[in-house]
Amino acid sequence: MTRDEALALVDTHVQNVNLRKHHYAVEAAMRALAQYFKEDEEVWGIVGLVHDADYEETGEDWGKHTKLTAQWLEEKGALKEIINAVLSHNYAHAGNNPPANRMEWALYCSDELTGLIIATTLVRPERKIQLVTAENVLKKFPEKAFAKGVNREQIGMCEEKLGIPLPQFVEIVLNGMKQIEKELGL
Repeated sequence: MTRDEALALVDTHVQNVNLRKHHYAVEAAMRALAQYFKEDEEVWGIVGLVHDADYEETGEDWGKHTKLTAQWLEEKGALKEIINAVLSHNYAHAGNNPPANRMEWALYCSDELTGLIIATTLVRPERKIQLVTAENVLKKFPEKAFAKGVNREQIGMCEEKLGIPLPQFVEIVLNGMKQIEKELGL
């Protein structure tokens, strides 16, 4: 599966502009993490790009979420590792398909972090991601009332599961997202 095919899948199934931006943000995060780990940026990026492709159709029916995407990916001939990573992304909600490798854990931890970074950007006076620092994000991290839908525990697993200290993890993901500021509208 190419990025263009993955993008076509997202374009077909994701109509909400903000949800599309979330897909782009997670793709950027996954590419940055792949680069950090010296892994295949294309494969990791595709995983980030398609991870929530079925969300508008499954909503918060966590038993179905990711399964439709996995089916679509299979039909498109996607690599098994991409399909498995997408399925593992729903582990926090469905309790099955726990992340089993570095790529899956990277998706699991960075998915939530992208939301915190975007929220941090939007509360700053200039609302420009280029001016956001890891310190800005880390300052908001313990504030439970801020971006309260973001699972901080899931983000924090970067230390145990990826071997990356939280400040460095935030820096890597933030820098990846800064590369696509125009796509994010930030």
